[in-house]
Amino acid sequence: MKVFTKVILAVFLLNIIFSVSCNRNPEQMGEFAPKDAYFPGSKHPYYGSENAWNQRFFSESTAQRFYKRRGQRAMLFIVEGNPQKAAKYCNELLAKDPKDIESLFNLVVAKCQMNDISGAMKTMKLAVNLGLPFSRFLAGPRDLLKPLTATDDFKKYSAEHNTSELIHGPMLGCLTDHSAKFWVRTVDEVPVQVIVSTSSGLAHPIKSDINFTKSKKDYTAIVTANGLKPATRYYYNVMLNNKASMRPDYPSFRTYPPENSKALLKVGFGGGAGYVPQHERIWNVIKSYKLTAFLLLGDNVYVDVPAKPNGVHYYTYYRRQSRPEFRKLIASTPIYAIWDDHDCGMDDIWMGPYRDKPDWKMPLFYQFQENWNNPSHGSPGWPGGWFKFSIGDVDFFILDCRIYRTNPFDKNPTMLGPVQKAWLLKNVKQSKAVFKVIASTVPWSFASKTGARDTWNGFHQERKEIFDFLADNKIEGVILLSADRHRSDIWRIDRPNGYPLYEFESSRLTNQHFHELMPGALFGYDKKQSFGLLIFDTNKPDPTVTDQIISIDNEVIHTFIVKKSELISSTQ
Repeated sequence: MKVFTKVILAVFLLNIIFSVSCNRNPEQMGEFAPKDAYFPGSKHPYYGSENAWNQRFFSESTAQRFYKRRGQRAMLFIVEGNPQKAAKYCNELLAKDPKDIESLFNLVVAKCQMNDISGAMKTMKLAVNLGLPFSRFLAGPRDLLKPLTATDDFKKYSAEHNTSELIHGPMLGCLTDHSAKFWVRTVDEVPVQVIVSTSSGLAHPIKSDINFTKSKKDYTAIVTANGLKPATRYYYNVMLNNKASMRPDYPSFRTYPPENSKALLKVGFGGGAGYVPQHERIWNVIKSYKLTAFLLLGDNVYVDVPAKPNGVHYYTYYRRQSRPEFRKLIASTPIYAIWDDHDCGMDDIWMGPYRDKPDWKMPLFYQFQENWNNPSHGSPGWPGGWFKFSIGDVDFFILDCRIYRTNPFDKNPTMLGPVQKAWLLKNVKQSKAVFKVIASTVPWSFASKTGARDTWNGFHQERKEIFDFLADNKIEGVILLSADRHRSDIWRIDRPNGYPLYEFESSRLTNQHFHELMPGALFGYDKKQSFGLLIFDTNKPDPTVTDQIISIDNEVIHTFIVKKSELISSTQ
């Protein structure tokens, strides 16, 4: 009995120690609060890499449960200077699954760092023969693969297997009724131009501006094609160093309808896209809907290494960007992306109110910026992920809920920071659109994740301020979007001083892990991977927005319709 009592006491004490370590703040760890904050007074200025336990995401048990962590675990060993441990781990995985191409890729990188170049070459050929895109070895991480890629044998093999400078992309984005932007990543620093035509054969093309991919921007560039016509189908090709990089059939897109015009729009959204090979087929399902746009609302790749960009960060982006399913989707569907905790740092992170603290904040943001094709990046003087765009008579406001978030346990915490909040309120008030969509990376509904402060549940006062602003200024037609919870939900948020706000939530695009359904939702689904599909029809006398939940097997799980007349306060 005494031994049993001691065991119980020991477990109790360990739980207390773990709880304290997981919630300790920078001051307790010797951090000092910088004095250049625009939001002073927080005792917990930021939360992330100073926590020694952040590598729990890459433990052996976690990697056994979640495929997305296996490759990262191996890469983390390599980055930390232990390629032998990485090679051992990869070989253990390959003993169970000899065709696991991600383990083969990481084994190549490990062998490069062990100076086993012949072994790296042999393993690379095996991986390519099993279906790994050869471009993975051109993308990198380049510094880690250089012992192999600098050899004559690799260069010869590359000449036989690679016929294009294009590694990743093209990614279509920033579409309007008269222009489009295109993002690419290349092998070398080269000039980039896109030719656009209404002809599938690219006759009489319109030419974009010319930009250059740069090594300091991870060999990425964005070019813009102007002078396009509204609501028109265009085909395009990417010219790299004056050479065509794509073959027929050329990707195509349709420009947006004229600004403020009535239209029928299909906009997909979702988050929670950890890399799982057997679930990557969801990008094909999404592409089949020929969407007007697709919104990636956070946890798009799952990095979880809150430090300056390193091999783990690059590897995590590259494996998704190299997937053929994803590349086909982003070539023809305008993509708009924002990050959340697992992409910008670690679970439940707040990055603090400062522009330049911690020292990994802005490098991580600039890396995020390099990998997407968004209309803008924050406000003047305050870089960030928030932006807005319009399609016909629907306006979208995409929020960055991490970059300037403060500690939710503070007395007056902020999710958005004063600059972003002022931007949101100003632009929503100025909007004349029939529907105004405000997208948060975390749930608006308190009941979506009870007892936790990571969602708007930790920022009651700021949420109330935003909702009161909508009511006081008689702003109608607002729809809320969110992600974070690994399921698809529909919520109704009743307000004492305004019409109910409907929240459409979805964040299990590819994730294995799911979150249980919560009472109070109008509908919830967590059985399979899924995404949200919004259908706006502003041609009707009473315009509607329809939310459909679509599974990875292309099943319409649920349909919910909201009329514009339901989004007008009774006092108006």
